[in-house]
Parts: sequence; structure tokens; C-alpha cells
Amino acid sequence: MFKGKKRRLILAIESSCDETSVAVVEDGTKILSNIIASQINSHKRFGGVVPEVASRHHVEQIIGCMEEALVEAKVSVTDLGGVAVTYGPGLVGALLIGVTAAKSFAWANQLPLIPVNHMAGHIYAARFVDEFQFPVMALLVSGGHTELVYMKEHGSYEIIGETRDDAAGEAYDKVGRVLGLSYPSGKEIDEMAHLGADTYHFPRAMMKEDNFDFSFSGLKSSFINLVHNAEQRGETLIPVDLAASFQHSVVDVLTAKTIRACRDYQVNQLIIAGGVAANKGLREKMTEDLAVQLPTVKLTIPPLNLCGDNAAMIGAAGFIEANKQHFARWDLNAKPSLTLA
Repeated sequence: MFKGKKRRLILAIESSCDETSVAVVEDGTKILSNIIASQINSHKRFGGVVPEVASRHHVEQIIGCMEEALVEAKVSVTDLGGVAVTYGPGLVGALLIGVTAAKSFAWANQLPLIPVNHMAGHIYAARFVDEFQFPVMALLVSGGHTELVYMKEHGSYEIIGETRDDAAGEAYDKVGRVLGLSYPSGKEIDEMAHLGADTYHFPRAMMKEDNFDFSFSGLKSSFINLVHNAEQRGETLIPVDLAASFQHSVVDVLTAKTIRACRDYQVNQLIIAGGVAANKGLREKMTEDLAVQLPTVKLTIPPLNLCGDNAAMIGAAGFIEANKQHFARWDLNAKPSLTLA
């Protein structure tokens, strides 16, 4: 698809939730531009993402982001070799805006259309930091996903463990509401946790079981019950200690099960990806424990600006799909419940 092109460039589009993003990526490893139009302020007053509001914002922002991405990258349409786009998972209305824009742009400019799984994109954000050293284990922790993914080669995904109820990111958002924090609350809980101590001792669900699945619903319920019972009794709880106790519970489980999976599958590299990968507590704990227990396993975590939803990661994953000749037809549709495997 890059025949006759001086450079290997892909225009990538991401619109799965509340971030409108367009990027230009070279060779799957170099970001020339990565434009992100955030909608956080629009959704903050609702305490979460409102799908209809998200879709309307994508319509308003997508064309401007595409134009800005090309200008910032200092490339023209004729320099591009393909168009990569997130087609799932995510909010169906939001996905459709990105898919429609990508199809229109690709068709008008006679460029190949490359379909990308949003979660694969999160994994491949790590390729901007290090080249993959297979076999690889990826811990995917984002708003709606908590998964352990084993990769034996590029584009090969085997989910060996996943959440049976709430994802870690969902638990953070729900606990944030109980603490009276604004949406999204993950960063603020992380900051509070570093000021407090693990004094309330919440449960570590499924940590000692043989499988690699996760469960955070019980932790969420335990937290809510503790706070409500204290309010009924007129007891005062320490917010920073609540945050620290909650975060320790989440991080302990994620770290223990991930390191055990790395050992059992004898991987060379561990990648932590997704929005929750920005969590300082998780980064610290995983770095420390992995260095002690499995010092030969390389840990790779994308920089903070690539942990959240962005189009550069879609471009990186798009190169992998293109190399495997995985192109989409013009009837490509959004798949809100798309899975990796």
C-alpha cells in the first residue's frame, strides 16, 4: 500500500468514546502529529460520558482534527499510504462518526482503509517506547476493560484473563462518586492515595485463585458499604486513607495476577496499557515487584499522554494490520462489542 511513496505514513482516527483524535504516524513507531479534542468538561457535569453528547462533539470536531493533524505533521494527502480507524469496541454512535469520516476520506483519496481494534491500539501505544520482544504479556486496564492478553507475535491476541464484573477503571469512577470527586476521578484518587495509608483493609478478590480473571465488584460494594455505614453512625472517615486503601486493593490484585501470568507463560516483556496505566501507584508497584520476582522480564509502559484514548496508538496498530494485509471494504461498520480474540 506504500508503493511509490517516499515515506510510510498512515492517517489514523480514534472516536470510540469521548476523545476525538486524529494522528499521522510513520512506520508505526514515529508520531508526526497526534491531535486530541477532549470532551471531559462537557461530560463532567453528568458524572460520566453521555453517548449522544459524545457523538455530537465528534461530528463538530472530526474534520478540524483531520486538517490539523496533516498540517502539524507537515504532510499532504498524497503522502499518505492508508487510513486507519477504530471500529470497536466503544460507543456505537461515537464509533460511527470516526468510521464514516475514515471511509469518506479513504474513498475520496483512493487510500486503503485499515480497521483497528481499540484495545489493540492501547497495546501498540507501547511500540512508541520499545520494540516488542515476543512472547509478550499485556495488562489492559481502561475504563471498561481489565484483561490479560498473551501475544506470541504481532497481531496475535489470546485473552487469558479478564474481569468477571466491573473493570478497574469503572471501580475507580464509582468510588470517586462516593468520595464526591469530579469525573473522571482516577487521577485524583491516585493523588489522594499517595497522601494516605492502607488502614481500611478492603478485600483482594480472586488474588489466590488459579485462574487469571479479575473481579472488582465486591471491592466497590465493600467501599460503598463502609462509607454509608459510617455516615449512619456519624463516624468520620479519612478520605486520603479511603483512597489509599481502595487503590492498594486494586493494585495488589493487578500486580500479583499479572506477574504470575508472566511467569506461567514465560514471557520476555510485560506491557501495561490503557487509561489506568497512567496510575502512579500501579506503575510503582509493578516496577518494584517485577524487578524482584521476574528481573529478566522487560516492563514497558506508554508515556502518560499515550495511556488515554488517542489516534497515534491506532496508527501504530494500523501498521500491524496493514502488514498482515487486513484491509476493510467500504461497508465497514462500527462494532461496539468487538473483542480482541
